[in-house]
Amino acid sequence: MIGFVIWIVGVILTIKAAMEMWRWRNVATEKKLVAIILVILTSWIGLAVYYFWGRDNLQQMLK
Repeated sequence: MIGFVIWIVGVILTIKAAMEMWRWRNVATEKKLVAIILVILTSWIGLAVYYFWGRDNLQQMLK
């Protein structure tokens, strides 16, 4: 049961991160898709990197 709850939280956070990345304006669509796919494939590690570092820095790096 606990594992299922943790999995649901991960899915919700992944969808939220993907939606935030999709709203970036000055980044090419291909780069956005690659970043979203990497976050989805790397699961919790990708989410941790995105929320602790990438949220502020990734958009400037992908321009």
